Amino acid sequence: MKRSVLLVLAWMASILPVMAGTDGQTYPEVNGLKIVNQWIFDRVHSGTAYTSDAICNQRARTATMDQGVIYVARSEERAVIIGNDTISQSVIHRFSAVDGSPLEDLPLYLDGQPYGRFLGVASIGKDSFHHIWVAPMTSTVQQYVPVYMVDTQTGELTLVVEMDKGDAPQRTDYLDVMGDLTLEQAECNIMTVAGSTADPGFPTLYRMHADQGGDWEGGFDGDPYMDIINFYPETKTGFSLAPVIKMIEGPDEDSRYSGEMFYIDCFDTAPVIYDFSGSVIDSFEEVDPELWPQSTPNGCIEFHIDGRDFLVYVNADMNGGGHGCQANICELGEGQALAGMTKYWKIPADSLGKVNDSGLRVHCFAVEYGVDSEGYEEVTLFTFKAYNGMAVYKIGRNVDAGQTTATVGDVNGDGEVNIADVNALIDMILRGINEPSGDVNDDGEVNIADVSAVIDIILKS
Repeated sequence: MKRSVLLVLAWMASILPVMAGTDGQTYPEVNGLKIVNQWIFDRVHSGTAYTSDAICNQRARTATMDQGVIYVARSEERAVIIGNDTISQSVIHRFSAVDGSPLEDLPLYLDGQPYGRFLGVASIGKDSFHHIWVAPMTSTVQQYVPVYMVDTQTGELTLVVEMDKGDAPQRTDYLDVMGDLTLEQAECNIMTVAGSTADPGFPTLYRMHADQGGDWEGGFDGDPYMDIINFYPETKTGFSLAPVIKMIEGPDEDSRYSGEMFYIDCFDTAPVIYDFSGSVIDSFEEVDPELWPQSTPNGCIEFHIDGRDFLVYVNADMNGGGHGCQANICELGEGQALAGMTKYWKIPADSLGKVNDSGLRVHCFAVEYGVDSEGYEEVTLFTFKAYNGMAVYKIGRNVDAGQTTATVGDVNGDGEVNIADVNALIDMILRGINEPSGDVNDDGEVNIADVSAVIDIILKS
């Protein structure tokens, strides 16, 4: 009996579109600002809808958001036969940043052929002018890091520049880009950090620079790399697993895209701010110990709203105490200092997931700016952790952060009726549980008829 029920329920769930719900949490208003989850698609809230999706894969390592679209890059996804060869083509999966609904996939091509390099899209991001880029992981035997711009209509890749490793060819994983990759509207800077699978790692940064309308050259006074000699903590001598770099926008138009200061977040410390000379400018040394991240996650981003400066950073990876794959959102201290930070929220309050992703460590963030109906600033914040999930939050004065209310068909109580409720109902039926939330058709029983009722609600919404 249970087997036949399971087969029927699995079939019924398979005909539904993937639809994201919310985290079901209410976050406090802090200093006049509110935050609300727009949608979430993850292990904790979405069940098999997420775990069976193509983005739930250890080769889907990074993601970004631009102009209302989420881009998740997955290396070596589609097997494409060309003559006697089989190419494992990379694909970018796209979702609406508004509600998390899936958009058309974007298979990638280079010179008209399927792009199938090993970990070919290990890193994806956007520049400051809405150009999407990708770059592969490179090993110690690869002298150059190719950076490609993506045609988001066709999937064709255009080589922008090959970052030279000079006399220090080490492994690279994740990049950051600031400015205009086309060099038409502004200068451009690209940076990455040498990584290692073991301590103490390497002290090497790679950087390429081009002026507006100019040519690419090494970004350290013409040199393509520089070794850091000043670390925090002082006992460090290099960057080990999957270091992440994030350039900080300059304070005025002349320095906005110069990337003269940047965060490096690596395996064994919290985010540290360096300057162009490689000197430590700021660190978590004077930060309240309660705000220190747990268990070696990597990832951070700044944003600004209402004249205030904020830092978003990973609180814990999948091995963190309590829940994992969460981020702290903190207002920076006086003078944009890390010391004196004030914590506003931790998102998601109940986690994206805690499943080992093979140790990828990287956690991706992206922000976009807008205004609400009354003309006040709003920030859209995207968070993504490989193999565990993703979500979008709105931050502002007037975002709706009210309590969710009970809704017919909302089996899991997250305020939405979607495929996550079908999964919750399937679990309830198989375990023989008869809870009021599962009796969708109000006939006094929890059974397959209730699944049909939920599906009908979803398809009519």
